[in-house]
Amino acid sequence: MLQSRWFKILRSLGLEFWLLLPLLGLTFWVGSGFVMNSILLRSRQSTNPLKVETLSAKQSPTLVLSITVQIKKHQNLSRVRVKTASKALKELEFEFPVTQLSALEAAISKELRLPIDDVRKLMRFATD
Repeated sequence: MLQSRWFKILRSLGLEFWLLLPLLGLTFWVGSGFVMNSILLRSRQSTNPLKVETLSAKQSPTLVLSITVQIKKHQNLSRVRVKTASKALKELEFEFPVTQLSALEAAISKELRLPIDDVRKLMRFATD
């Protein structure tokens, strides 16, 4: 008799719905914890290795805008700064252990995969 009276009061207030929400939330919280632990503890070794492709000589190089050269004879090295038109790679810097102009042109040509004539046209010399 006492129980039915409480149920009538709870129903009139609509509390039986609101009292079930924390129980339902607790059930989802505990259930999602078990699912998350089982997923995170599972060992996932990929059977397909990741393939990384690098820039090869067959692909076209990025468009070179300018080549600025700074020759430091007393240190026996040359610093080269290359500006490109690529959005991902705007500037490259190199140091070559040569100070002779012909050897430097050959090294830049080899590194950038450009003809020596193009390298000569783009080269500018900076002061120390």
